[in-house]
Amino acid sequence: MNQILKTELEKKGKRYLPKILLVASECAPLAKTGGLADVVGTLPKSLKKLGMDARVIIPYHRIIKDRYRSQVVHMFDFYCDLGWRREYVGIEKLELDGVIIYLVDNEGYFGDKIYRGGDPETQQYAFFTRAVLDAIPNLDFKPSVIHCNDWQAAMIPMLAKTQYSGSMQEGLKFLLTIHNIAYQGKCGFEFVQDLLGVDKKYYTSEFMELDGCANFLKAGCVFADALNTVSPSYAEEIKTPYYSEGLEGILNARSHELFGIVNGIDTKVFNPHSDPVIPSRYDKGHMKGKAFCKKVLQEHMGLEERADVPIVSMVTRMTEQKGFALVERMLDELMMYNDMQFMLLGSGDSNFESFMRGAESRYKGRVCSYIGYNDNLAHLIYAGSDFYLMPSRFEPCGISQMLAMRYGTLPIVRETGGLKDTVTPYNKYTGEGNGFSFANFNAHEMKECILGALNVYRDKETMSKLIYSAMSTDFGFELSALEYAKHYIWLI
Repeated sequence: MNQILKTELEKKGKRYLPKILLVASECAPLAKTGGLADVVGTLPKSLKKLGMDARVIIPYHRIIKDRYRSQVVHMFDFYCDLGWRREYVGIEKLELDGVIIYLVDNEGYFGDKIYRGGDPETQQYAFFTRAVLDAIPNLDFKPSVIHCNDWQAAMIPMLAKTQYSGSMQEGLKFLLTIHNIAYQGKCGFEFVQDLLGVDKKYYTSEFMELDGCANFLKAGCVFADALNTVSPSYAEEIKTPYYSEGLEGILNARSHELFGIVNGIDTKVFNPHSDPVIPSRYDKGHMKGKAFCKKVLQEHMGLEERADVPIVSMVTRMTEQKGFALVERMLDELMMYNDMQFMLLGSGDSNFESFMRGAESRYKGRVCSYIGYNDNLAHLIYAGSDFYLMPSRFEPCGISQMLAMRYGTLPIVRETGGLKDTVTPYNKYTGEGNGFSFANFNAHEMKECILGALNVYRDKETMSKLIYSAMSTDFGFELSALEYAKHYIWLI
């Protein structure tokens, strides 16, 4: 056991580390649509290294069945009540990379898309909530802390404390992690009452009402024993109206129980020294391989093969949140007056996709895009680029800037959320930094920041120092896991 955790246990007068059950809608590598899955997939492995028993429970999605069915063991099944419905629940078990994952099986709810959208999605995760709560007492594992993730699991603390009186579920402790406050799980009161039988007295602004709707995430913020989000800066930002999406009241009321922990990355998977996907391996002391990766990237994407020209890249959803409107506003100006190349991997708003296709045509050999997603290409972009652009309007944590630095590609970011917490801007007076940043969500500020990075590119000595600093930054999940572990201990 880690010595820090021993000390924390002593402070609490406890002998044993708490057992943790993480509840989420997705978990890498089983089912993934975003950063939530990375956290849920990596955190238990890092907690295990600290001596903790942390397990996961997620839906048994079709994508998991198709790939892992032969490795899954059936544990038990039962029927749960979802309003007037009697629904089958199968609890399956899978061990992957030393982590035990429980899978909630119901073909009707999880036999298709991970997220169905609208009321069907609300019903999916209302069922998941009820199934998890009813399954907990029968697992071959007795958790003391239930770690709920995002709105899909946010009703669990409320139901446990209002509908499971006298049961072991009521006596559990609950941590709710907000990965992105923009997604809250909103529906009509009649709909959630039909599904979960919530007493009408909770349909008020004190508990779960917001803007005339029942709000799953708000209910979790009210009833969970502690709240956190995925970076310290975002924890502060979501207490303000600009970022809170209407939840600033409850978050300020519980600010003493709200904390931020920066996500980490899986440093074994993302490692330029051993990555099997990239064409040449390298590390911070031997960088020739990165130059070869740049050459291969340019060749693969139809760019001019020039070692002397900087590549600015993005791997992103092309949305307003990710700041793509700033890119649309400034890309022509940047390309007309600067010797640079620009590359994008991603998809999103159709207008932004059309813009990128037009830019690719206007600046053939200098701008390229891959509309869609390709994991191998993403690795190659991280390895072969010089700069990585993330001009987000908001960014709870962000993973890509850490991946870029891991591969020696310097991030250019807006100072928000986890981007602010992980990127130290270059200081020309001290030489310190591991990237570049700008403060305001403004196209001209972004352009000036990019121009500053392009100027540094011409100074090879400074560039080398910054790359070394970026690759030396520790983004392993062990630091995040230690912080989570300390908070689990203080919950029990």
